[in-house]
Amino acid sequence: MAAIDVAGYVADLKDHSVDHGFHVHDERHFVETYSLRQVWEVDLHPEEGCGGPLDLHLALEVDPRVLLSFEDAVLALAEDEEPRDEYHFPLTFTWALPPLPPSPKGPDLLRLAIDLAGVGGMELPLEVSAIDSFASATDGPERRLSVVARHEVSLAKVLAGEELLCEVFDRSLAVSRFLLEAAGSWLG
Repeated sequence: MAAIDVAGYVADLKDHSVDHGFHVHDERHFVETYSLRQVWEVDLHPEEGCGGPLDLHLALEVDPRVLLSFEDAVLALAEDEEPRDEYHFPLTFTWALPPLPPSPKGPDLLRLAIDLAGVGGMELPLEVSAIDSFASATDGPERRLSVVARHEVSLAKVLAGEELLCEVFDRSLAVSRFLLEAAGSWLG
């Protein structure tokens, strides 16, 4: 019997995201047959952004070695003991917008990174990047903006029912709303 129900935890994450103002669109579960690594993916966005240009993608990566080590640690505990908080799964938040027009309308990446650092705070550190691509040598550039945040999910807190991520979801909603508001001027 597993110490934690990962599928149940992902279902709880989806329900909890709805409680924090998100709308869930899709969920996917991938299992790598050789290593048994798993990835749970959820596509969502703020409720007011339905049909808008912003996509938010959550990905929970499940390493079977971490999960099995955690289960061994839990089985070795006495009845009244709690496991140490040293087993974690990475949870990645990725925000994406459609291709942005050339520079004059697009964001200044340094300014955007500074502004978003204040929105995400210490609870949700953010990485801001952009990629300029050219379909052919005669075409103009197409810029894609990406904002990524990473959070470590504690398996000990999941087992205790304490890993609800309220502050993380509140911050990610604030980031989503910031990007939605700014996207109007960037996309024209």
